[in-house]
Amino acid sequence: MLPSFLNKTFRNQKKLGGKRSMKFIMVYITTKDRGEAVKIGRTLVDEKLAACVNIVDGMNSLYRWQGEIVEDNETILIAKSREERFEKILSRVKELHSYTVPCVVGLPLTEGNPDYLQWLREETE
Repeated sequence: MLPSFLNKTFRNQKKLGGKRSMKFIMVYITTKDRGEAVKIGRTLVDEKLAACVNIVDGMNSLYRWQGEIVEDNETILIAKSREERFEKILSRVKELHSYTVPCVVGLPLTEGNPDYLQWLREETE
């Protein structure tokens, strides 16, 4: 018998597209401005690395960089994809991004509209 947390994981993966091996993610990326976000987002969708991206302007970020605290306006890019695409997404973003160390993090999706997730799968094949 599986531990309860594993049972839930397997049930959720079945809900998320019918195949246990198919896992979906949202990739959170910060960019210097809307133009950079559009350039990166369009590339990810065009190359079928992401099915969809959302661009959110007007984020205020505080962070430590090279020993100083910095406050900047940034733009958020959220890409929806499959877990197996993450390494290619990361590589592509690093090629296109203006930052030395861009924020690119994958967040697992544990629930979702089955019809949307089917579309997501089809658009990233």
